[in-house]
Amino acid sequence: MTMRVVTRELSLMTRGRGARELTDDINALVRDSGLRVGLCSLWIRHTSAALLVSENADPEVLRDLERFMARLVPDGDPLFRHVDEGDDDMPAHVRAVLTHTDLSVPIRDGRLALGAWQGVFLWEHRVRGQQRRVDVTLLGE
Repeated sequence: MTMRVVTRELSLMTRGRGARELTDDINALVRDSGLRVGLCSLWIRHTSAALLVSENADPEVLRDLERFMARLVPDGDPLFRHVDEGDDDMPAHVRAVLTHTDLSVPIRDGRLALGAWQGVFLWEHRVRGQQRRVDVTLLGE
């Protein structure tokens, strides 16, 4: 077998702060690629959003993560000077630095090899909805 590389881009509009599940979208890209085994690499092209693997069974988990982050990095904190786009501007950048801009997930049997309660999410850190792009690179056979 020959190793193949497939690149795609997910482009989506978020609803504002919070997590949006991408698992089905990414599994569709894996399925369409024809790869059965390999690695899925994800990269978000933004400095105020992140990627994460989290529980996808109970939405309260994601809301708890958001509440924790709001306590850790509150909007309007007087510590921040970079407020060009509003009170959530610098907090969104700090949130992104504390989380992940990239993920790698194995591909097994033609789909993401996630645990029973795991999903892949885009975590929007800005209050208002934003257009976001995620690069998806699939390597495998």
